[in-house]
Amino acid sequence: MKALLADNQNKTPKMVLSDYPEPTPRPGELLVQIHATALNRADLLQKQGKYPPPEGASPLLGLEMAGEVLETGEGVRSFQPGDRVFGLLPGGGYAQRCTLPASIALPLPESFTFTEGAAIAEAFITSWQSLVWLGGLNRNETVLIHGGASGVGSAAIQIASRLYECRVLTTAGSEEKRSFCRGLGADLAVDYQTTDFAEVLIGEIGEKEVQLVLDIAGASHWNRNLRLLGMDGRLVLLSLLGGAKVEKMNLVPILAKRLAIRGTTLRNRSDLYKAELVQDFYTHCKDALASGTLHPVIDSEYNWREVEQAHKRMEENRNIGKILLTGMADEPV
Repeated sequence: MKALLADNQNKTPKMVLSDYPEPTPRPGELLVQIHATALNRADLLQKQGKYPPPEGASPLLGLEMAGEVLETGEGVRSFQPGDRVFGLLPGGGYAQRCTLPASIALPLPESFTFTEGAAIAEAFITSWQSLVWLGGLNRNETVLIHGGASGVGSAAIQIASRLYECRVLTTAGSEEKRSFCRGLGADLAVDYQTTDFAEVLIGEIGEKEVQLVLDIAGASHWNRNLRLLGMDGRLVLLSLLGGAKVEKMNLVPILAKRLAIRGTTLRNRSDLYKAELVQDFYTHCKDALASGTLHPVIDSEYNWREVEQAHKRMEENRNIGKILLTGMADEPV
């Protein structure tokens, strides 16, 4: 089969289309013909050699996909060849075919295209884990979601506002992105680049009014996040785009307000954890997906031979929602 391989031997890493061994499904697994995969920032790090895959995972980039089941491994009863599926991957999405445990795959709703299906898994399942499993989201709470125009941010805004009827606050770097977030259900969308988002939000809603923060920035937002959180507030940290080290950290707010702080990654979780998370998400959200109450936000679609242009768009932070790669099923195997 064909796959996109990361060539990071030079100063400027690039993706190269090459021949690659086709995976074989083990017991409990599916072999899937990939029709679409979505970009994630982890792809850019792995391309640079800075984010190695978990032990035993495919070394190829690509953390989610949608496609058609070609073959089932021993013991699989939940799917059969010809079924349309989507799901998370620990790696392997930048290829024509992949394998994944049947327990982690999900049936693609009839109304969804493969492109739409590939845009669901990482964004919505990460958001469900962060908001509900780790953040303990309750109805009618006030939630601050950083990076609201990203794939995860756009999914989290929808889940919090539409399923949990929460007041949603978010940050984004341009008026176009802030308007987009408000259209998804955010009550307030604040510029984090040219204003102090904490001061702006306190001016709008008051101090210590936030129950849950989903943060992708880390150090740059740390003190302001703690200032905004109220008693028994929760902070879930998803990435460190704004730095990893907080200078002169003040621990008093954590004790005084009984704050709970969780950090998480999803890629290196066990298959059992992922299976339970995926099934919980689908049980609670499948009807909302089918009805359109929840929907993936697609920024752009590229043929997989144009992967460098797709990566550049993400690197420059120009996307609103998910960037998709398609066309792998059209190539000769």
